[in-house]
Amino acid sequence: MTGTLQRLVEKARSRRSFLAGAGSVAAAAALAGCSDDGTIIAPKIASYSDADILTFALNLEYLEAEFYLRAATGAGLASTDTGSSAGAVTVPTTTKLSGLTNFQQNLLNELAYTEQQHVKALRAALTAAGATPVSRPAIDFVTPFNTLASLAGIGSSLNAFTNFDTFITAAALFEDVGVTAYAGAATAISAAGVKSGILAAAAGIMATEAYHGATLRGYLTSQAYTLGTTAYPYYTYFNQLQTVISTLSTNYGTVALAGPTAAPQTTVPSTVIASTIVPADANGLALPRSTDQVLHIVYGTLSNTSGSTTSAAGVTKGGFFPAGLNGNISTTQS
Repeated sequence: MTGTLQRLVEKARSRRSFLAGAGSVAAAAALAGCSDDGTIIAPKIASYSDADILTFALNLEYLEAEFYLRAATGAGLASTDTGSSAGAVTVPTTTKLSGLTNFQQNLLNELAYTEQQHVKALRAALTAAGATPVSRPAIDFVTPFNTLASLAGIGSSLNAFTNFDTFITAAALFEDVGVTAYAGAATAISAAGVKSGILAAAAGIMATEAYHGATLRGYLTSQAYTLGTTAYPYYTYFNQLQTVISTLSTNYGTVALAGPTAAPQTTVPSTVIASTIVPADANGLALPRSTDQVLHIVYGTLSNTSGSTTSAAGVTKGGFFPAGLNGNISTTQS
């Protein structure tokens, strides 16, 4: 991983280089878009240096790593991985999930380890390129979830660390953002980047995040089939939260989980439908998100004083990053 990231910095000859090495919400480092019917269209690429792109990734990887590590272990990243001026992480009183099955604990451990390693790899790549890795920005895992829950009609609060199912509901949202970000970033890879192996690395990282997302989405849907949506409300919560996020980042396609059915489908559908595994366009391709769209999701554009969603240029902080991201890619553009 570190070697691939170092090659990205050293060999990519275009500022259209892909954000290599991030595998989560942090993966959105290049701009892309969709037509109204969800078909992928060519992106408008911002003029950012490779170091800027990697720094954007690092900020967002801090978010993912802290989220998973605290659920799996009760503690976040080691101080050696957060920089000399790390911001505070706001969390509920208790974050380590308890009463887990072996499968559930092992799944959390794997997710946490992966995101931790992404942070280490990005910091090492920036250092190798002669840049100073930014410190972890301030992160909030309390207020943004409460705001999302309110906007989604779930209630006035949502503690993502209440239990395994609540956590998976929130984690699946993060994974969806990461996969759609990689889909959008594919068109930003230059010819030089393809030759140097960046495209191959990006495909591998996106595959890893797709495995994560499909596992979490599949779990939510399976529980809804087994227990019913009334007894298992997390399936419905996920779709309600997805509606808010989809609207916030420009409503661009089908992202909801498919509803439990009384009998198996007997024919292949002829149009794009709600999915258990992956948000896809009419061609069965993962939907893309741009850097700007991701910023609107992770920032405080979740609501205004009237409680409605907003989407505007010039937002520099809030939401999951109450003091903003560190680095040059930190302000919404639309």
